[in-house]
Amino acid sequence: MRFTQRGGMLTAVAFTALALAAPATAAAAPASPAQGTTRAAKACNTVTATIPLGTPSLLRGAAADSKTNTIYVANGFGNVLVISGRTNTVTATIPVASFFPSGVAVDIKTNTIYVTNQEDTTVTVISGRANTVTATIPVGTPSVGVAADTKTNTIYVTDPFANTVSVISGQTNTVTAAIPVGTFPVGVAADTKTNTIYVTNDEDNTVSVISGQTNTVTATIPVGAGSRAVAVDTKTNTIYVTNDEDNTVSVISGRTNAVTATIPVGRIPQGVAVDTKTNTIYVTNALGNTVSVISGRTSTVTATIAVGRIPLGVAADTKAKAIYVANSDSGTVSVLAACRK
Repeated sequence: MRFTQRGGMLTAVAFTALALAAPATAAAAPASPAQGTTRAAKACNTVTATIPLGTPSLLRGAAADSKTNTIYVANGFGNVLVISGRTNTVTATIPVASFFPSGVAVDIKTNTIYVTNQEDTTVTVISGRANTVTATIPVGTPSVGVAADTKTNTIYVTDPFANTVSVISGQTNTVTAAIPVGTFPVGVAADTKTNTIYVTNDEDNTVSVISGQTNTVTATIPVGAGSRAVAVDTKTNTIYVTNDEDNTVSVISGRTNAVTATIPVGRIPQGVAVDTKTNTIYVTNALGNTVSVISGRTSTVTATIAVGRIPLGVAADTKAKAIYVANSDSGTVSVLAACRK
């Protein structure tokens, strides 16, 4: 059973059914900060804390700002939850859309957060300093994935129903280009070192490679079935793609634009994040309720960590040596301890 996008709305069929089956979880009352975070002994590749969000939750994407030790999680009920990595508590809830914000990206240079809103067909711009919305950018179609290139101050947004990627200037908060890609683009990631953008095309089972200089597709790479999320290791020039139809991760060389390995992971892999300091990749398995830990050196799974129900978004804070997992059905965020290199 794969996560699909049909009927004019980008909800996952299996995900929605499971979420609706547990209304008690979504309606849980907020806990006090002293009692709200369950902690475990800090050890490598273990859950060290579980953060309850205390609000009706339909958790989606996640992003971490390593400069401020802050985590941002998109909640499908129309807001973004701000989490302090120092205290593992929710410090703010920012309204962004009527329903179904999805992707989150952080520009650590400008301390700005970008959120895609599927229902409103907009991108919300948030000030990380003030935790307030500073702009709302129309993109014309339901948008899903988002990535920020911190070097060029450019934001890239996938538009699945238009089969395009919207290019947004972070300086003017306007759409400057729409780049045709494959069929049903979902995930997007930017390599700030090479000024290259990678886009997963879910229906084509491909990845479009875009030059950030020319805003054109320079290569199309076949990957596994049902390509979803994508992440880049800028140190090794390697790209990682989750394939939710065949339960694998495709490893791509940024130098040759070829798949160098295919790694079996858990059931319905969704999110992917890279810890560039340890050369480690983290993949959420939505129907396995686990995170697969992959060694970038050997392209093998080195650990499988149990987290909450239906983990989707994942983000790595390299400075804090922590990984954050958004558990959609549990309404929690699992904090994992990264292994030292």
